[in-house]
Parts: sequence; C-alpha cells; structure tokens
Amino acid sequence: MRLLKSTKVPDLNKTSVQKFTRKAARAIVLNGEEILLLYTRRYHDYSLPGGGIDDNEDKISGLIRELREETGAQNITNIQAFGCYEEYRHWYKDDYDIVHMLSYCYTCDVDQKRLAPAFEAHELANGMQPLWINIHDAIAHNEAVIKNSDKKGLSIERETYLLKRIVAELL
Repeated sequence: MRLLKSTKVPDLNKTSVQKFTRKAARAIVLNGEEILLLYTRRYHDYSLPGGGIDDNEDKISGLIRELREETGAQNITNIQAFGCYEEYRHWYKDDYDIVHMLSYCYTCDVDQKRLAPAFEAHELANGMQPLWINIHDAIAHNEAVIKNSDKKGLSIERETYLLKRIVAELL
C-alpha cells in the first residue's frame, strides 16, 4: 500500500524511548461530497471510522469489524486500498513513550441503511456518533478546532490531512 505521509515527534531518536507499533484500518465511505465520519463530542472533531487491527485479523477483516462496530454499516463492498498514514507520536499510557501508528485507509461502499453502532465503553464516554457530513464542512470544522482548541485529540491532524487528501484524489 502506498505511503500517504509519515510524521514523527521531535524526540523520537532518544535512546531511552520505549516504542511499540499499532496497526489500524480506516474506512473512506463517500456518497458524492458526503462522507461517513465519526463525531467525537469530547474533542469536538470528525474522524474516519476505524481502529486497531486485532492480532488475529488481517487488515480487511479489521476494517469491516471496526466499520460495523462504529457506524452500524452493513453490506460493506468494493473495498479498495487508498493509502497508509504513518506516524510516530507520544503515547499516553505508562508502558510506552512512543507509538508507531500505521493507519491503513480503504475506500468502500456500504448500504445506506445502518444498524446501531456497538461502541466500546471509552467510545461512549467520549461521545462518539456516526454521521454523514459534507467533507468540506468536516475539514473546515477540524481546522477551526486545530487553530482554536486546547483540548484537541491526538488524531485530529492525521484525520484532517486524510480528509484533504480524499478531496484532492477522490472528488
């Protein structure tokens, strides 16, 4: 899969840094300029549906599972590789300092009718909800959050970059 972008935190090369790799699959579901995204109330941002790939899963199985869990999507078809966003960023738990995050992004189609999402406890606590939104409005919203918010989430810069790349290449 092609590399879309690679980002690194400034202190990545310190010898005492503990790193681990996390792989995720993210879905790009478009209907014209409307895109299926997750809104997270805690961070007031929009992101692509998706998340961590389990140890026993391949990327496509992880994508389908995450898309179903987070959006209630059904009949996921026409899955095509879009690209990988690689990042090295600070980790928030005690066991590691840096996470090497690989986000594998795929375009796909879903039925317009969705079931209820099956969010995990932390996703519910963060106020996540799936919705269709104009992609340009989502980009403008995320850019305003990046510029004006001190409580922005760790992933907003990645997500905003991906949304802009989607517009440039798919619309």
